Amino acid sequence: MRLQRRRFSEASEVRTFPKGRVEVVELEDTVIGRMTYEPGWRWSVDVKPLAGTESCQYHHLGMVTSGRLRAQMPDGTELEVGPGDVFEIPPGHDAWVVGDEPWISVDFEAMRTYGKGKDAPVERTLASIVITDIVDSTARAAELGSSRWRDLVGEHNRKAGAAIDRHRGKLVKTTGDGILAQFDGAERAVRAAAAIRDAVRELGLEIRAGVHTGEVQITDEDIRGIAVHTASRIMAVAAPGEVLVSATVMDLVDGSGLSFEDAGSHELKGLHGARQLYRLGAPASA
Repeated sequence: MRLQRRRFSEASEVRTFPKGRVEVVELEDTVIGRMTYEPGWRWSVDVKPLAGTESCQYHHLGMVTSGRLRAQMPDGTELEVGPGDVFEIPPGHDAWVVGDEPWISVDFEAMRTYGKGKDAPVERTLASIVITDIVDSTARAAELGSSRWRDLVGEHNRKAGAAIDRHRGKLVKTTGDGILAQFDGAERAVRAAAAIRDAVRELGLEIRAGVHTGEVQITDEDIRGIAVHTASRIMAVAAPGEVLVSATVMDLVDGSGLSFEDAGSHELKGLHGARQLYRLGAPASA
């Protein structure tokens, strides 16, 4: 968990359908959408053909900023919401805009796939993911002040980017106090994580890192999927200076010369079942 901010004006994805659109932003595991429906919009007319279901099967939880919307359940129960209302609409509903003003709301619950066609192509690929985090970043930022901290993080990002390039990876994004990178090989991912750790120590910074391999969904400026969440959860378990990897990575790097220690079995937040993790041992040569 960390301080972060996103803007709908810089949405990671904009989904459009007749008389409506959804602007999507992401805060790590949380996907938030701003929905705009024009006067005359109705789910059963404008979204039903896209969804391929008889009613909207999403659970909506949000707040209205302007306009009015009426939702109807199969038993005829209706609810109308307007500006300032916080609402919950269960799956199985129809809904339509009331009046001649666009309905605009922010939805915190249903936005990962709402508004996408049932047959929309999804580009997925196998990738090895590295996620890092600067240890005690909040305390260091307070100690140094915003200007010096910004310069230090900039140098951290430069060194991390160089290590990723050297191991033929791609820097997907910086996160304010860490990085997300993808690689086409597990060994290169592990070696890059170790290289980042060693490089930023020269700046007086310590990081923790998680490495996992799995399928990811590629967007224009990001990657998503359970594999990314898993790498993030593994990173959160790591102690300062540790590079922890999943059992999947462990199997893939067999014979690479990398040394690992048993880091135990862990319940990772949001993931089913305990996961066996391994700690990178002696420094790996590049």
